[in-house]
Amino acid sequence: MIVEAGHFALILACLLSLVQATLPLYGALTERGRLMRLSAPAAYGQFFFACIAFGALMYAFIVSDFSVVNVAKNSHTLKPMLYKVAATWGNHEGSILFWVLILSFYGAAVAFFGRKLPKTLYVKVLSIQALVGLGFYLFLLLTSNPFERIFPFPMEGNGLNPLLQDPGLAFHPPLLYMGYVGLSVTFSFAVGALIEGRVDAAWARWVRPWTLLAWCFLTAGITLGSWWAYYELGWGGWWFWDPVENASFMPWLVATALLHSAIVVEKRDTLKAWTILLAIVAFSFSLLGTFIVRSGVLTSVHAFATDPERGVFILGFLFAVIGGSLFLFALRADKLQSGGLFAPISRESMLVINNLLLSVAAIVVMFGTLYPLLRDALTGDKITVGPPFFNLAFGFLMIPLLLVMGLGPMASWKRADLSGIVSRLGFVFAASLVAALAFFYMAGGGEMMAAVWLGLGVWLMAATLYEWADRVKLFKANALKRILRQPRASVGMTLGHLGLAIVVLGMAGSSFWSSEQQNIMTYGDKATIGGYDVTFKNTKGIIGPNYTAVRGAFDVSKEGEYIMTLEPQARLYFTPPMPTTEAAIYSTLMGDLFVVIGEANDKAYDQWAVRLYYKPLQVWLWAGVAIMVLGGLVSLSDRRFRMGTAKKRKRS
Repeated sequence: MIVEAGHFALILACLLSLVQATLPLYGALTERGRLMRLSAPAAYGQFFFACIAFGALMYAFIVSDFSVVNVAKNSHTLKPMLYKVAATWGNHEGSILFWVLILSFYGAAVAFFGRKLPKTLYVKVLSIQALVGLGFYLFLLLTSNPFERIFPFPMEGNGLNPLLQDPGLAFHPPLLYMGYVGLSVTFSFAVGALIEGRVDAAWARWVRPWTLLAWCFLTAGITLGSWWAYYELGWGGWWFWDPVENASFMPWLVATALLHSAIVVEKRDTLKAWTILLAIVAFSFSLLGTFIVRSGVLTSVHAFATDPERGVFILGFLFAVIGGSLFLFALRADKLQSGGLFAPISRESMLVINNLLLSVAAIVVMFGTLYPLLRDALTGDKITVGPPFFNLAFGFLMIPLLLVMGLGPMASWKRADLSGIVSRLGFVFAASLVAALAFFYMAGGGEMMAAVWLGLGVWLMAATLYEWADRVKLFKANALKRILRQPRASVGMTLGHLGLAIVVLGMAGSSFWSSEQQNIMTYGDKATIGGYDVTFKNTKGIIGPNYTAVRGAFDVSKEGEYIMTLEPQARLYFTPPMPTTEAAIYSTLMGDLFVVIGEANDKAYDQWAVRLYYKPLQVWLWAGVAIMVLGGLVSLSDRRFRMGTAKKRKRS
């Protein structure tokens, strides 16, 4: 009965999204206040019924109700409770239901926090948000019903993909979806502004916090997924340029450009059309990612659907949303007149360069991702666009981007003195070059690009710290007061750029100076990697809740001093039967020691395949991203963005 209640609640949420998408919008266009007032109640009601629907599906997973097809395919009685709950969104139908839940949550949040918006814009934003939701509700009800029953029902389920039976499943998809779907709000604001025919500083102040919130979630979600792959897949890698990874990376790049473009709209009343276009494209890339994952065009641990009917529906929805919004943009963009002018050398121009590089990078990633799929569909040829292409093309664009990021905050609005900026940052650049060469020498050389990326990381870090010190007049009287009075948005910018600099250093160390060994080891054997001695002590069989495993014991020492024992596992899951590896990692500030135990030799059971990796500065990558997200949250706490309008000064 609870399952049927969930299905009925989903239908009611769909009907409310239809009401919210049509009647208030009609009221706004015809100036009928009674119809306009339906927006907020419909948004709240939609979220309420979406919660009931999702809660009903989660209940079915918790109690192992195998009469529900979705539960029978993706759960098992032996599965730990955490993974029963996480399996609610760890499948196609459940993930789409989770998507509409978050979409309705954002709609309700806009209805609540956006009450100070101009009434007509408020209604239009909520109507567009509901219209997007309506498409996903119809997709669920017509092609992907999560509450479908099966009779007679099996006594046991098929279980969940063992690669997904990890705490990462509980956190990675929710964070990623909060980012993906969060961009729907910026999309709704953009389309609402096009219908309204007006974009101003107040609009930018409203868009920025929603964009920033989505960006924070998306950044955290992508990184958590990368970390999950890093320790779960057992290959010591953190980014593979997988099509599904790229599907999340593309909207992140555009959202980053959108954040910077909205600043220009707010500060200088220019780049309006460009900002609107970025808002549309950012969410369009989110929808494109949905198509890639769920259409069946690729095979991946991330890919849930292989039904062509679903793919056609998503493709049609994709064309409707993207095509419709771009058509509206083409009709109305000429009404978005920019008021501010700026010189070729100015902070505005630096942000424009930033935008262009990020946008081109997103296009490059899109081309590399979609070209093999399009060629396969058109000619049947199977080709792969792998890391060499992405690393070269993307890296080529990131070099000037990082250089501009160091220069931009030092430039003045409207007009800047390039020679003055260069003279102020000249010693910073020189110090960065010296530091990079010193690091390169201490690391024992390697590829010259390693020195380039080290130099860029040090450059961005030093330039960011110099700009902050200059802004707060660090070495003058009352510096502490000025530091404490800094706008949180400015503090967030500093933290974001500083975090990215640390990420670049971590990427350089992990990518260019990593080492690996593949050994056949017996008890007592010792291997040396990254300055560590790793001694194979023994193995032990263990039984988990839904798997058996062999757990190895490896003593780690350095210069004869014992440090710790690492215990990687080789697991075999029952349902579905599948082997996996659980890496053991020893992390320090200087690098990660990564140990993976594989299969035993059939003829000599005490001989085991063992992979060892050493990843210099790997923890810097994770720490840098954490600082970036912290910077975003600090900026988000700025009162101007929480309220959507600048705080008025009291007259004396």
